[in-house]
Amino acid sequence: MLISYLGKAHHLVTFEQILITTLVTLVLGLIVAFVYMYRNHYSRHFIFAVAMLPILVQATIMIVHGNLGAGITVAGAFSLVRFRSAPGNAREMVTIFFAMAIGLATGRGYLLYAIFFTVIVSLAMLLYTMIDFGSGNENERLMKIVVPEDLEYEHAFDDIFERYTKEVALNNVRTTNLGSLFELQYRVILKQADQQKAFIDELRERNGNLEVALRADISDTNSAL
Repeated sequence: MLISYLGKAHHLVTFEQILITTLVTLVLGLIVAFVYMYRNHYSRHFIFAVAMLPILVQATIMIVHGNLGAGITVAGAFSLVRFRSAPGNAREMVTIFFAMAIGLATGRGYLLYAIFFTVIVSLAMLLYTMIDFGSGNENERLMKIVVPEDLEYEHAFDDIFERYTKEVALNNVRTTNLGSLFELQYRVILKQADQQKAFIDELRERNGNLEVALRADISDTNSAL
């Protein structure tokens, strides 16, 4: 049975308990950061934030004397900052909640549970990463093509798509540049990934040398290319 020494407000926490809790939380935060770094793109600032988030949440819980409701409210407000203005992907959000859960557990004094939870979730994340769990077709791309307003875009690129893609779907159309241009967003599956340059060159010849963009990460189709 896991015993919390921070569960009651009247219980005095010793310096040794605070020191042990803090050190354990720091180590667990580093583990979360290293797990996220494994075979994943990341920024230095995000990794720093992930490593420090558990200790900050732990400190918040301890300051409110183990009051879980108040601690979660404050920690939740911290999480809304998101560390940066750019929206993150789903994996970043999961990592943030992972780090917060560790801080909540250690802040309440459940050190053994926090260690067990960190080990199990970390192993699961590493395993899913190694087996590319949930990955789609490696040649699938999100593509943006900008065309002039007088171009009949519905079938303008059919022959090019037939040569370079297995599948293509038009996801979104919108006007740009005060209505003088159309921006088309497609999901495409390339026949061969190493033909991207030739593919883009032919599209540029057809759209008047306006912008053409390909993106491999299609996890969020609403994001701008």
